[in-house]
Amino acid sequence: MATVDIRRADDRGLSTTDWLRSRHSFSFADYYDPANTHHGLLLVNNDDIVAPGAGFDTHPHRDMEIVTWVLSGRLAHRDSMGNSGVIYPGLAQRMSAGTGVQHSEKNGSDSEPVHFVQMWVLPDEAGVTPSYQQQEIELAAALTPIASGAADAAVTLHNANATLHGARLRPGNAIELPEARYVHLFVARGTVTLEGSGPLAEGDAARLTDSGGQRVAADTDAEILVWEMNAGLGGA
Repeated sequence: MATVDIRRADDRGLSTTDWLRSRHSFSFADYYDPANTHHGLLLVNNDDIVAPGAGFDTHPHRDMEIVTWVLSGRLAHRDSMGNSGVIYPGLAQRMSAGTGVQHSEKNGSDSEPVHFVQMWVLPDEAGVTPSYQQQEIELAAALTPIASGAADAAVTLHNANATLHGARLRPGNAIELPEARYVHLFVARGTVTLEGSGPLAEGDAARLTDSGGQRVAADTDAEILVWEMNAGLGGA
């Protein structure tokens, strides 16, 4: 049955410290809601702002495909595979944790905050060799594949049923959502109108099941992130 579930920005989980403001679309860290653990294959959609000179110290991950998309500022990455560098707007990054990896993520600036969205999906199979990939990509007023295991994209995923698209829209621009088993639309910046559901502001999301084809029109300058998923957890 086709459904559209609108989730507002202020209803997300919230984690704050003296250096972090993190909004969680799904259960994460100290925010736990048994009825809100994932949508399709997407388990994490964190909207993070990290203060200058601060960040996440070295910590472990395993068996997860982690995609990071910076909206503003610079995010310094370092991991146990020997990768290090700075992620900035327009640079897609994917880390496959596989059998296990440790990494840190710090604000790459001592004067400006960094704002980024980090998203996690499960791989098709556990125990892959950990790997890292980054690639510059220019978003346009059309859905552009950022990360995918099913289509040509800036970076690849170890999941054949998941594609992350992005678009940057000006007022009056519109895109059509893909038709898929699960679609997750996240408004990273600006305000848009989703056909049949009305306005969506920055931080709002729409979770679509057995649906798609709706137009998303920009009311202001906007940036959207759209997950197209043709399976859910356990193949559902």
